Amino acid sequence: MDPFTKKLYDRPINGKYVLIERLGKGGFGVVYLAKNIVNEEELALKLEHHSIDRSFLEEEARKYEAFQDVVGLPKVYWFGRHDDFRVMAFELLGPSLDDLFAYCGHRFSLKTTLMIADQILVRLEQIHSNAVVHRDIKPQNFLLGTGTTGNVIYVTDFGLADGYTISCAKAKDEIPPRSRLVGTARFASIKGHQGHAQSPKDDLESLGYMIAFFLLGKLPWQGLQSHGREEKNRVVMEKKIATSPEQLCEKLPAEFAEYMQEVQDVPNGGRPHYERFRHKFRELARKEGVKYDNVFDWTIRLFSEAEPATSERSKRAGVRRE
Repeated sequence: MDPFTKKLYDRPINGKYVLIERLGKGGFGVVYLAKNIVNEEELALKLEHHSIDRSFLEEEARKYEAFQDVVGLPKVYWFGRHDDFRVMAFELLGPSLDDLFAYCGHRFSLKTTLMIADQILVRLEQIHSNAVVHRDIKPQNFLLGTGTTGNVIYVTDFGLADGYTISCAKAKDEIPPRSRLVGTARFASIKGHQGHAQSPKDDLESLGYMIAFFLLGKLPWQGLQSHGREEKNRVVMEKKIATSPEQLCEKLPAEFAEYMQEVQDVPNGGRPHYERFRHKFRELARKEGVKYDNVFDWTIRLFSEAEPATSERSKRAGVRRE
């Protein structure tokens, strides 16, 4: 046990949380597997150093707390200070879609992808209905639940989430663009690359990139030659701008290119037609003979192997931000 973990183990956070192991580190905090010594239940703790003068963690905790009764968003148990750190204690979840994608050989079937998209569209509608845009839609930020919620997809990591306005003028003009990418280059919307204020359509654009990634195994802007992070972000953005919905989805059923085009056509700050998108994909599933029965690719693989490749520790690592 490293000295930092031992120190926090000897003096529990909030009088009852002790660290077990580090699960991952991101730009805005470190995540640990922890245990509540009062009831022996495991949970996750995210720590942020007090030197960060604008607390992303405090804002994230506040956003989570606004969704405490919503299916598919983790519960926050406590937020407070411990020594030099801000700490958020929250529900421990299972593996991320990124973990499961790797486990399934870096390709998902049409059935699994459609069932994933169906749940995520519901989550995004719930978030957007509260005037919040996530701004970092990617496989790492969607985790499965555990136990009886093992087939529920949770949306996590609100570190970059922000409010938005329905007003197109305000969404586009009143907020000046930033000079840096907001989001993750592979899945960020074009406006996320450009630093413009984002609205719900940007989250749905990122979801479209995720869908194509799951079905194709690779996106057109992966593997482009560049020197340094800034140039990489620039060449990825330029490739996205140059890639039409038809080109992105040329090897996929036509419904996916239609989805991407309809998302592009949503006015800035406007409300997307979530139910229409879900209906489009459900009609595709019906046409292809696919049933939404919660039997995912990883479910089949787990039951087909004598000893599953995903260990209990790797399941816990689903809360990683790396």
